[in-house]
Amino acid sequence: MKNALKLSSMLLSIMLILTIVGCPKKAVKTQPIAPPDKPIVTEEEEVIPTLSLQTIYFDFDKSDIRTGDAEILKANAKSLKDNPAVKITIEGHCDPMGTSEYNMALGWRRATSTQDYLIKLGVDKARLSTISYGEERLMTNNETDYWQNRRCEFVQK
Repeated sequence: MKNALKLSSMLLSIMLILTIVGCPKKAVKTQPIAPPDKPIVTEEEEVIPTLSLQTIYFDFDKSDIRTGDAEILKANAKSLKDNPAVKITIEGHCDPMGTSEYNMALGWRRATSTQDYLIKLGVDKARLSTISYGEERLMTNNETDYWQNRRCEFVQK
């Protein structure tokens, strides 16, 4: 029995030593990560530039294009005509005066009025879409600066 106890304790000691020492670990070789390949632009692909179109503003409770804003739209139309691959969304915005439903409808009128003006200036209607945010995306909550909320913005798709 003494021999069996010695044998067991010796086996247990060997297992404990092997557990602590363990197997040698493999060396991890680090390889540098190659930079991603640059996209190849062929002659068939068209690079679409990012345009910086100016925002226009509206009078209180109106969707008519003002004289100064008509000049801005002419410049925006020229940029669009010079870059026929660019498509935009015209976003109509309002101040928080009035009901949400009324402001949503006013935002639509502003966006469609702007779209119609651009079409008259020669921009293809297929390149234009409209959306109304009404009073959802205010620029300011300061009542004296509400004019900043009465606007149409141009977002490139």
